[in-house]
Amino acid sequence: MAKPSFWNNTKRYFDLNSYWRNRFGCRVYKLPIDAGFTCPNRDGRVAAGGCIYCDGRGSVLRQAGDIPSVGEQIRRGKAFYRRRGKAEKFIAYFQTFTNTYAPLEKLRDLYDQALAEEDVIGLAIGTRPDCVPEETLALIRSYAKRCDVWLEFGLQSIHDRTLIAINRGHDAAAFLDAVRRTGGSPVQICAHIIVGLPGESHEDMMETARAIAGLPIQGIKIHSLLALRGTILGHRCERGELSLMSREEYVATVCDILEILPPEMVIHRLTADGYREIFLGPEWARNKLAVLNAIDRELETRASWQGIKYGGLL
Repeated sequence: MAKPSFWNNTKRYFDLNSYWRNRFGCRVYKLPIDAGFTCPNRDGRVAAGGCIYCDGRGSVLRQAGDIPSVGEQIRRGKAFYRRRGKAEKFIAYFQTFTNTYAPLEKLRDLYDQALAEEDVIGLAIGTRPDCVPEETLALIRSYAKRCDVWLEFGLQSIHDRTLIAINRGHDAAAFLDAVRRTGGSPVQICAHIIVGLPGESHEDMMETARAIAGLPIQGIKIHSLLALRGTILGHRCERGELSLMSREEYVATVCDILEILPPEMVIHRLTADGYREIFLGPEWARNKLAVLNAIDRELETRASWQGIKYGGLL
């Protein structure tokens, strides 16, 4: 299988910038928004305390005091990128906690505020698969008829034993159901997974990737597991109860995953970073660019690219 020509890039995977450039003919920036949401895995509806790797503080804006309006956050973000000289269009990214976890009219108001801002051409909505009732999906579908809409589901792992161990608060069936109900609509789905979760083998991680590759999912975010001070995971790392992946292991695993994903699946993220003041490890994850460069080198060394093994391992 040759590298797909429709990527129109020099990379060995179909990155988000290439997708947007192909779709809109310009550089598009994603503007993170904290709209003041919480999470049912924190407020007691599903559980308390959240996932074992989440420190629960939310965005920097939330820590600074009153959260600015959605419009104000977008205007600040646009000004920041335009000072750098290349910004043309923007996606409003509702990022912090569970961004469908509110009454329908509140969601409509928040999404409308974002799309009312000049040069905002779409929405990205981060949420949980157990927080998308039918009426919420209908609302999100209505936006997807007129702009670019991504619904980002946090999965992390396809294995229920892992989801229980990380206190995720939902099972794999909830994710599969959310994908089934969303799939086939104009809404595009992005699945989030974490590489290096406690107790998972390389084969476990590949099973998660194979599951995603076989579903009607248009994008993926691959995160490295981070230990943050003040989280349950962080406490375990500080006590020496678990070890985190080396950069070499992480890079090799990410490349293995990329090889079996569909070539048309958009790669939204390939690593993660966290708050530096509470960051415990792994140390290599502090340098995101170095990790991305290492992934590029590994794919080049393998003479490989995204999708080269797609189909044969499903």
